[in-house]
Amino acid sequence: MKTDFKFDNLLGTVYSRGNLLFAPDGTCLLSPVGNRVSVFDLVNNKSYTLPFAHRKNIARLALNPRGNLLLSVDEDGRAILTNVPRRIALYHFSFKDKVSALAFSPSGRHFAAGVGRKVEVWHTPSTIDVEDGQIEFAPFVKHRDYVGHFDSVWKIEWSSDSRFFLSASKDLTARMWSLDPEDGFVPTTLAGHRQGVVGAWFSKDQETIYTVSKDGALFQWKYMLRPGASQDKEMEDDNMQWRIADRHYFMQNNAHVTCAAFHAESNLLVAGFSNGIFGIYELPEFIMIQNLSISQNDVDFVAINKTGEWLAFGASKLGQLLVWEWQSESYILKQQGHFDSINSIVYSPDGQRIITTADDGKIKVWDINSGFCIVTFTEHTSGVTACEFAKRGNVLFTASLDGSVRAWDLIRYRNFRTFTAPTRLSFSSLAVDPSAEVVCAGSIDSFDIHIWSVQTGQLLDQLHGHEGPVSSLSFAPNGGTLVSGSWDHTVRVWNIFARTQTSEPLQLVSDVLSVAFRPDSKQIAVTTLDGQLTFWSVSEAAQQNGIDARRDVSGGRKLSDRRIAANIAGTKSFTTVTYSADGTCVLAGGNSKYICLYDVQSGVLVKKFTVSVNLSLDGTQEFLNSRLLTEAGPQGLIDEQGEASDLDDRIDHTLPGATRGDAAARKTRPEVRVSAVAFSPTGRAFCAASTEGLLIYSLDSALQFDPFDLDVTVTPATTLETLKQGDFLKALAMAFRLNERTLVRRVYEAIPVSDVALVVKDLPTVYLARLLRLVAVQADESPHLEFNLLWIEALLSRHGRHLKDHCGTFAAELRSVQKAVARIQSELARLADENVYRIEYLLAQPVGEDVREEKRLIVWDGVEADGGGDGNGGEVDGSDGEEGWMGLD
Repeated sequence: MKTDFKFDNLLGTVYSRGNLLFAPDGTCLLSPVGNRVSVFDLVNNKSYTLPFAHRKNIARLALNPRGNLLLSVDEDGRAILTNVPRRIALYHFSFKDKVSALAFSPSGRHFAAGVGRKVEVWHTPSTIDVEDGQIEFAPFVKHRDYVGHFDSVWKIEWSSDSRFFLSASKDLTARMWSLDPEDGFVPTTLAGHRQGVVGAWFSKDQETIYTVSKDGALFQWKYMLRPGASQDKEMEDDNMQWRIADRHYFMQNNAHVTCAAFHAESNLLVAGFSNGIFGIYELPEFIMIQNLSISQNDVDFVAINKTGEWLAFGASKLGQLLVWEWQSESYILKQQGHFDSINSIVYSPDGQRIITTADDGKIKVWDINSGFCIVTFTEHTSGVTACEFAKRGNVLFTASLDGSVRAWDLIRYRNFRTFTAPTRLSFSSLAVDPSAEVVCAGSIDSFDIHIWSVQTGQLLDQLHGHEGPVSSLSFAPNGGTLVSGSWDHTVRVWNIFARTQTSEPLQLVSDVLSVAFRPDSKQIAVTTLDGQLTFWSVSEAAQQNGIDARRDVSGGRKLSDRRIAANIAGTKSFTTVTYSADGTCVLAGGNSKYICLYDVQSGVLVKKFTVSVNLSLDGTQEFLNSRLLTEAGPQGLIDEQGEASDLDDRIDHTLPGATRGDAAARKTRPEVRVSAVAFSPTGRAFCAASTEGLLIYSLDSALQFDPFDLDVTVTPATTLETLKQGDFLKALAMAFRLNERTLVRRVYEAIPVSDVALVVKDLPTVYLARLLRLVAVQADESPHLEFNLLWIEALLSRHGRHLKDHCGTFAAELRSVQKAVARIQSELARLADENVYRIEYLLAQPVGEDVREEKRLIVWDGVEADGGGDGNGGEVDGSDGEEGWMGLD
């Protein structure tokens, strides 16, 4: 089994805090998610996460006008400069203080950063020529410091000619600065607001300045004569100053302005308020165009794309991210992550979707290809603790603390069956028979295992035997055998379809936390509270192997820990375990920042994955920094907000209807942990539910250029020349050696249909896995249906014996091919079903000249109808495919 998994994507969280950015072309949205940056392609309906990670949560983002350089700054002022198209971190830099505002100039030559009370302007990193004719990369060169504010700078806005910029501050003022000294220009202070200024902008002609304060006041400033000054033209410059020309107020009752954005070309001002409402206003008349409620909590940030058509809103309290097209009044993007921690995850049988359940009572279905949540179920009234897929069909089962087990139809997206116990119980574990005939659930309130019939919904039986709460259940993949783990230090193996449901316990020395079946149903893996990972034979009821995993899972210390991370191994254990697709390895995670991959046969730790390096979470650092230790304890545990000037930041509004709240509420630090892990059915990826979201690790996320068996004669040019000469097998082998995706695809599609069988016949077996993977991907992505099927037929006909003898080696590739063929089959079957009635109808018509012409017009346009998306990343129910006509003589 290959183990070089790399971080591929982050799902489950779409926005946490910080500012949102539109790409210069307006098609992509950049959102800070914890210590990472996610990019949402709004046109192609895809999302991906940049591979770099900060050491703390990201506070500010800025993108240069060309859109190729991204500057991201965390809460401590440490910045990373990234090449966005290549997804490469270029440089690390520290501003040495917290950065509260960041903006590139329209010319792209400078960027300004609000660092505390001052504004620093830096040259944009670029290449420079030195005296010897050499070219050097100059990462960060400071231009100037601008000092004058008395409190934090909240917003920086440049003029369109990049000569001036405005800074809005918490000290109730906005100031205008010039990049370089200008004749007759003096830095100007715009004062008059009664609360902090959240934004300041130039109009398109730069003759007007707009400022918005937190209390909902909008001031319009113009350059005019001082009151009482003379009209003498010679003294005009001395008598002119920026003055308030008009005042407007938003009037949102008890709510205050949390964010605002201005689009100069269309004179649109968008303001977000603390009550979840946003308003769109046309300036300078201050005409309200729209006023809508999009959240129950603060709207933290708003951004406008370059054309002024799309508005992006971020609400950190509920993790909401919205893109609104205000002219058509429709959502372009509407996404929300889980409010509470994720409890369990499961892959769909086809490996294309991941289901997550959380303590907020929601069940979300995530599409792996797009990275978006396509549907959310909210029928559960309490935390959802477990989820499991039926092996056949699109049926999902979930267990909840509300005392119900529910079955979901993922084709029609509805709850079609609900199972309950005779007494009110909180279910914590779940298992489904492979045939989907029975479903079992365990509870922490009762020591019994409940079994229901899926067809009738009736309770069939209750299995007695455990003397403690049932913590984990698992069905054998071949059916018939159920294993259960309990806090009574035992694992029991049940044959639930036998006449008697007696079971012999497998005795362990500590509480059982999780059990998992190997894919061949002959072995189970058990994790216990004392940090042990043991493997048992099901048929012999004997232990085959054991691993002391306490040292592997331990790592990272909390701020309140008195011991270093290496000495707290006794308190660490794995809470979740799963087998790989081929059964040779197990993946385990727990209340730790590590995910461990073990080889089952030898018990060796193959690889250890670090979930997070985010210091904003507890348990990510190995040693505490002595500089952050004070007389009152670690600095991170001290509530520095104390006597905060903004009372709204301290009041806890968690109780419905509470207006005063708890002014003494304290904020707690989240702890890094892994609550669930799951392998993809293809074996090419696995996902882990962590504190930061749903992390996906994949074998296919490596760089495009990953050569093997390469020499100097193999280049893209020589490969294309070999292809031109008609040596197709050699050209294909050369393309595989270079492993450039576009080149491999070009060579693949250039091979004539008549030569496919010959190329496959002489193909060396070392390239067989790569060719199978390529054909499976092309069958999913390219429109050449028959061409791809001919390749699959030739590969299976010629190398079928070799594939069967080495099925373990090619398991992932064969699953991918099987999935592609099954999809093609289902689409063709659906196409035939859609057209058969039209053909019968037209054949039944009386034959005439008009009908003959009409019969030539039967066609279709073949839109896929799997549902689960409205083409814009929104969470919607499934939809039927569009139907059209098909040409037929």
